[in-house]
Amino acid sequence: MRKRNESVTVEHERAAAAAAAAPAPLDKGCSLRHSLRVPAAAAADDTGMKRPLGRRSGLWFRLRKLIIWLLGMYIAIPFLVKLCPAIQAKLVFLNFVRVPYFIDLKRPQDQGLNHTCNYYLQPEEDVTIGVWHTVPAALWKNARGKDQLWFEDALGSSHPVILYLHGNAGTRGGDHRVELYKVLSSLGYHVVTFDYRGWGDSVGSPSERGMTYDALHVFDWIKARSGDNPVYIWGHSLGTGVATNLVRRLCERETPPDALILESPFTNIREEARSHPFSIYRYFPGFDWFFLDPITTSGIKFANDENVKYISCSLLILHAEDDPVVPFHLGKKLYNIAATSRSFRDYKVQFVPFHTDLGYRHKYIYRSPELPRILREFLGKSEQEHHH
Repeated sequence: MRKRNESVTVEHERAAAAAAAAPAPLDKGCSLRHSLRVPAAAAADDTGMKRPLGRRSGLWFRLRKLIIWLLGMYIAIPFLVKLCPAIQAKLVFLNFVRVPYFIDLKRPQDQGLNHTCNYYLQPEEDVTIGVWHTVPAALWKNARGKDQLWFEDALGSSHPVILYLHGNAGTRGGDHRVELYKVLSSLGYHVVTFDYRGWGDSVGSPSERGMTYDALHVFDWIKARSGDNPVYIWGHSLGTGVATNLVRRLCERETPPDALILESPFTNIREEARSHPFSIYRYFPGFDWFFLDPITTSGIKFANDENVKYISCSLLILHAEDDPVVPFHLGKKLYNIAATSRSFRDYKVQFVPFHTDLGYRHKYIYRSPELPRILREFLGKSEQEHHH
């Protein structure tokens, strides 16, 4: 019996050992019923590390792609401008920027100009320009409900006329321009302004030659109706380039205006483009070749510094020290050129700076309470003469 029991015990132990050594049974899917499992804490740690690493890697990849794309665009744009000079011309004129939007230029009264009439003139075939004529505030009541013929006849009244030539971008209905018309009207001036061909609702393609010719046409139109009344020309920003082009031509044909006023002027378009604070390519290798030469190729010069050498009428320059668009030093440089020019030896040349603290920047000189006095003294007219 003992031998049999021992035999059974040995067999039992062998069976147990065999069972322990045998592989784990397979389930129906032919996979191990008991698989190795990573402890929950260890799995959590592994996932927590992988996610931030993966997220950081993805962000860096996207950021690197963006940087490469921006760098590629930065390098490509100069070549694009060089190959297509028309792009640079559009950036100079900015005539496609029509601010403020959604205004009806046929209705100046919507901008608070109740004593203003809208005209359309035709300087050349296939070119039509929109014109606003604001009468002096003293004629406001008489102007209500009147037609174009009445406004044209009013130019012959005993009030001086200012032909205003606006800068690039926007239209004759720009906010700061409208505010200046109101100031000048209150001082007793007729104000005639217009949109160059290609601006606002004026028809035609913009060019320096075309802008100058438009200004000449409007000046002649005014002179044909204003009799012996003084006619002054006021140019602002890019409009100073049109103004000096116009006045040089008028002086050459011996019909100069009574005075020229330049607000925020530059010397010439190349120096303005080189000095423009918004130019991100000023230090780009070959800046002149890439950006300035295409401007010249497009026939755009606006050479105020050359024009003033041929102008023979009184000149007033207004410039704010904090001008972020046309640097103050360019206006001062233009004044120095004009003041030493022989053409001005018999005429008054004056430079009026506006301190940085006033905050007039590029287009808010009209806010100056000193402006009426400056104009009265420079133009040699008393306040009473302006209003009567």
